[in-house]
Amino acid sequence: MSKKLVAYFSASGVTRKVAEALAEAAGADLYEIKPQVLYTKADLNWQDRNSRSSLEMNDKSSRPAIADSDANIAAYDVVFLGFPIWWYSAPSIIYTFLESYDFAGKTIVPFATSGSSGFGETAANLKQSVDASATVTNGTMLNGRQTKESLTAWVNSIAI
Repeated sequence: MSKKLVAYFSASGVTRKVAEALAEAAGADLYEIKPQVLYTKADLNWQDRNSRSSLEMNDKSSRPAIADSDANIAAYDVVFLGFPIWWYSAPSIIYTFLESYDFAGKTIVPFATSGSSGFGETAANLKQSVDASATVTNGTMLNGRQTKESLTAWVNSIAI
């Protein structure tokens, strides 16, 4: 039986709710990826080209600082990685997280929430930020109200 972790970043609380439900359904531990500087509503204004999130997403080398580095990634075989989709991609802080830990030999299962954007090339982009021996599965969108039954069925459908 593999040891599972649900690690997530949630700027508005939507992804947090899904992550909490997923952790319960998967029998996984829960870890929040927190930015060192919290995002304000103005920071998240995607219509403002000068908002923090817009500037970060337009700079592919942007790596916003995370608040802590105490995730015990070594203790897990499978990491469900959750985040909102920003501009058809994972937020830059997700890359900070991936590049801050050793994911060698781990399986990373991305999941995301979004009001309208799709997953795009997110999974392929995430793979570039981890050790080549890590497996990054195709991501899935977990929008809307998720039931424990639907999440359990999804977890059981993944070859992990």
